[in-house]
Amino acid sequence: MKGKALFIINPISGGKKKDGVPDLIHEHLDTSILTPVTIFTDSVSHAMQIAKDAVGKFEMVVAVGGDGTVNEIASAIVGTGTQLGIIPFGSGNGLARFLGIPMDTVKAIKTLTTGHVEAIDSATLNGRPFFNMAGMGFDAHIAEVFSHDKKRGFITYIKSAFEEISKYKPELYQIEIDGKKMEREAFMLSFANSSQYGNNAHISPDASVQDGLIDVCVIKQFPFWRLIEMGIRMMTKTTNKSSYLEIFRGKHVNVKRIASGPVHLDGEPHTEGAEMIIDVIPASLQVITGPGYKRA
Repeated sequence: MKGKALFIINPISGGKKKDGVPDLIHEHLDTSILTPVTIFTDSVSHAMQIAKDAVGKFEMVVAVGGDGTVNEIASAIVGTGTQLGIIPFGSGNGLARFLGIPMDTVKAIKTLTTGHVEAIDSATLNGRPFFNMAGMGFDAHIAEVFSHDKKRGFITYIKSAFEEISKYKPELYQIEIDGKKMEREAFMLSFANSSQYGNNAHISPDASVQDGLIDVCVIKQFPFWRLIEMGIRMMTKTTNKSSYLEIFRGKHVNVKRIASGPVHLDGEPHTEGAEMIIDVIPASLQVITGPGYKRA
């Protein structure tokens, strides 16, 4: 049976122009399987509202943008049975890369009718959904700084990180994972549903979006001169062998810090209080995966 797909296009994600995307969709999508409708967003949270309105009217909603756009759309359709498609156009494209979706636009479009449908986990931080990665500490601080920069893209993000890393001080966290309590001083805490932040930088190499668990990654303060080593470990999926990283897994996580501050959900900054609760919602999102995805 033929279905309908709504393509929600974020015109500013990743700093890349997308004027020609509707033409590419109509040219390369198998319209014998899916009838496409395209719409451009014009403001923050617009994608979420459009996606909410699409539930029950479209079999698939496709995010054309980065992890932030994916988060908005997935937040609107999670738990509904509506399928999520992704055409990557962001700075990092963490979830798309993990799901094996091609970075090439034409190949990604074709994957929407040739890929597999998988039920993946989602998670919430104080009730806010995330699907790839959430965190606090240095990466949340950088997400906040990056959000105010008029230039987008990976280079701008790296530039912000280098400018801020020597100034940032670690924080003390009280962490409880499925009832087990610990205290850690950390440079940052990452809550990994998938293995990577984006750009194939893997913080938790064995993470799975289908295991019903969140990976709690405690990154300790490391000497500045070891920054390159940490970068190499991320790109070679060997962070779990570093003495500066601890990884724990659980279904329910409670974190307390000294004061309120920034967190990020799929790269988008928010301010939260001193206490955060992270919960996993297993198999709650139907998503189209690419040819490079391997189930754990």
